[in-house]
Amino acid sequence: MDADTRQYILTISCPDAVGIVAAVSGFLAARNLFITESSHFGDAITGRFFMRTVFRIAPEMPPLDALKAAFAEVAAPFQMDWGIYDTTVKPRLLILVSKFDHCLNDLLYRYRTGTLPVEIPAVISNHPDLQRVVEWHGIPYHHLPVTKETKAEQETKILEMVERLNIDLIVLARYMQVLSLDMCKALSWRCINIHHSFLPSFKGAKPYHQAHARGVKIIGATAHYVTTDLDEGPIIEQGVQRVDHTHTPEDLVALGRDIENVVLARAVQYHVEHRVLTNGHRTVVFNR
Repeated sequence: MDADTRQYILTISCPDAVGIVAAVSGFLAARNLFITESSHFGDAITGRFFMRTVFRIAPEMPPLDALKAAFAEVAAPFQMDWGIYDTTVKPRLLILVSKFDHCLNDLLYRYRTGTLPVEIPAVISNHPDLQRVVEWHGIPYHHLPVTKETKAEQETKILEMVERLNIDLIVLARYMQVLSLDMCKALSWRCINIHHSFLPSFKGAKPYHQAHARGVKIIGATAHYVTTDLDEGPIIEQGVQRVDHTHTPEDLVALGRDIENVVLARAVQYHVEHRVLTNGHRTVVFNR
């Protein structure tokens, strides 16, 4: 990427106050940094302010560490939680999967075609079934079987890989294991799961069959951050489709898988593009 088109992303979360936008834009303008995109939101309920700004560097821009040090002086009076990210640095994803391969295949396709700007240094599964498809993409496949007795040992191995491979985000692409409380805490706000239901009403096994038994008229999927509360983490993205009495449980499964692909991919994209900011137990998503 040419120096004059290289971009950085600035994200901010802080108590709402007068002058935040002016302070940020003034800081960037004083350094001849051109804003190409900016979104902000003030939550009247929580009293917090959120902002995502994309700016293009100038030839005279100081090194990133110096820029961050200078911005820290702007951030301090507003009590900002903030970050500045280089868009040329691709986040590193670790995908966990079991036997269902639709979400995995979709993510790998987006990765291979460059539409998902990430690096995937490894895929982990508790089954050997998907090794060939993963390795066809040139990605190492790690088969880590798990039982009730070996769960702690297996999760320790996963966390060791997260550390060793400098993983930024873990994606549960239909990984059919419930993570332990310690695992959930270790991966807080950097682990995304796809829940195969529009709302957390249908938990556990066969949610589409549960939905069919209840006669639902809308099915969908929910991508959320993993927390210690099963399938109830902060929601990033959802998708739905109307159904009716003519659809069988198998029809719902097939339709649901398509929705799961899209919803999970969007959630991962939003996260790696720094479009998701935390707002208590909810999220603010600047999705364009």
